[in-house]
Amino acid sequence: MKKIMIRTIQNNIMNLSSCSILHRIYAARDITTPCELNYDLQYLLPFYQLKDIDGAVQCLIDTIINQYSVLIIGDFDVDGAASTALAVLALKEFGLQNIAYIIPNRFDHGYGLSSKIIDIVVDKKPHLLVTVDNGISSIDGVKIVRDLGIKVIITDHHLPQNNILPQANAIINPNQTDDIFPSKNLAGVGVIFYLMMSLRAGLRKINWFKEKKVIEPNMAQFLDLVMLGTIADTVQLDYNNRILVTNGLNRIRLGKCREGIKALFKVSHRDYSKASMRDISFIIIPKLNAAGRLDDMSLSVECLLTADIIHAQFIAKKLDDINNKRRLISEEMQKNALNIINKFQTLPFGICMFEESWHQGIIGIVSSRLKEKFNRPVIIFTTANDNEIRGSVRSIDKIHIVNVLNNISINNPGLIIKYGGHAMAAGITIAKENYIKFIQIFNRELQTQTLLEDLEKIIYTDGELPNNCFNIETAELLENAGPWGSGFPEPIFVGEFSVLNIIKKKNYFQLFLCHTYTNQLMKAVCFNTNYIDQLTQMQNDTIILITYSLGIWNNHGKKNLQLTIYDIVNK
Repeated sequence: MKKIMIRTIQNNIMNLSSCSILHRIYAARDITTPCELNYDLQYLLPFYQLKDIDGAVQCLIDTIINQYSVLIIGDFDVDGAASTALAVLALKEFGLQNIAYIIPNRFDHGYGLSSKIIDIVVDKKPHLLVTVDNGISSIDGVKIVRDLGIKVIITDHHLPQNNILPQANAIINPNQTDDIFPSKNLAGVGVIFYLMMSLRAGLRKINWFKEKKVIEPNMAQFLDLVMLGTIADTVQLDYNNRILVTNGLNRIRLGKCREGIKALFKVSHRDYSKASMRDISFIIIPKLNAAGRLDDMSLSVECLLTADIIHAQFIAKKLDDINNKRRLISEEMQKNALNIINKFQTLPFGICMFEESWHQGIIGIVSSRLKEKFNRPVIIFTTANDNEIRGSVRSIDKIHIVNVLNNISINNPGLIIKYGGHAMAAGITIAKENYIKFIQIFNRELQTQTLLEDLEKIIYTDGELPNNCFNIETAELLENAGPWGSGFPEPIFVGEFSVLNIIKKKNYFQLFLCHTYTNQLMKAVCFNTNYIDQLTQMQNDTIILITYSLGIWNNHGKKNLQLTIYDIVNK
């Protein structure tokens, strides 16, 4: 069942905008003063509030002065790739020469400091190992590496398991106990960016740049990477993250970004100078992510590292091809999963499914789509090895999934082999023989934390769009009023329309609509795969109630209003 709700509007807002629609939208997002919309870099939170950061900086300064070797261990998603690229590029600009990186392959190595990754670390024998976007749960891996005499700095943003931390030389993670950094919403790339900012300050303090005649780098050059990882990991866009994202997006629009990002826009037939948050979220990020899902995420890191235009375009084309393949696999897996769910007599509190043939790199996408469709936690499992299965977990707003897994782990020792993640998403590995037992315990745990009304899908909107706002000017105003994202959602409206025509495109549906109250004709698109069957069977002249955002469709240089449909509610 779906219920439409209008976002609550704060009453203590004033002087934000002369535009009433924008005033209303900001008020519904708890913006109370104009200064909360000032995204100048000077308002970033200070790096010195991060726990352990002085120790990490001192360790890095010692490494740079002595030109010791550094090995970066990343992760196989966009946040991990952007974090790795940023760490490599920044350390090179600071004058360090011996830098290498490893991106674990999800199929061969698994996540974090696994035994297979440690074998590679031992072979390379670095002086210092730095994790980015991972490491907080690698208790055993860090101990092995430290016992070998290798120093370890962990930079991560994931939640520690049961508040147990690895014994690294330094841990930079705003979500560790006793960390006073005001924002707990930094992505992995945000954490390493803050460490590099602090390192620059430390090097400046000892006159490193002057004495070595090294040009002191402008840290703003890395904000395109920070923006990518922050948006890709769907962390909350609090004020600090909105500063990072806004400045990163502006650099892309100005062409002051990595050549690989420009190449991804080119292969997508998009103009980076007109880059929008929608372009980043739905066009650029999926291409970068596809490499880690089907191939090797190192390809995306290389795309973000290269300064060679031709090489960047070659990689971008390859990433585009991989993403097209990924789309076909995910659509087929989603169909299979829905067929299984249709056989359920009743929907459980949490949906768990396991198929040996399902692709490890795609289970997260399918899990996310099913969570959106059924509004309850979903775990999609597939084979990890002969004895273990690996699952991708997605949760809903009112269920902190890592807390759920923590409770299961504590009360059922040995049932979960490993897990980790955020409130809304996690990864989990269990023994194949424990699958049925885990499902039962998982649902019992969810029932203790969940009310039936929590599973009712509530669609939050900004109400009906005023009749005089269906125009290009409003669409541009809203686009530039962001950045929009998790925790600071894009303006979504609800309205009633008559369907004039529906055309099935390759990856989406195109609709021609007539607004019920104004009779205004407009074009709309729907990418939501949960509505494939409904749209395929829909007749012309059907009246539909939809939630949608305003956008602009460019046709041979001419701007046209276009709606993006998110939900088809009833009628």
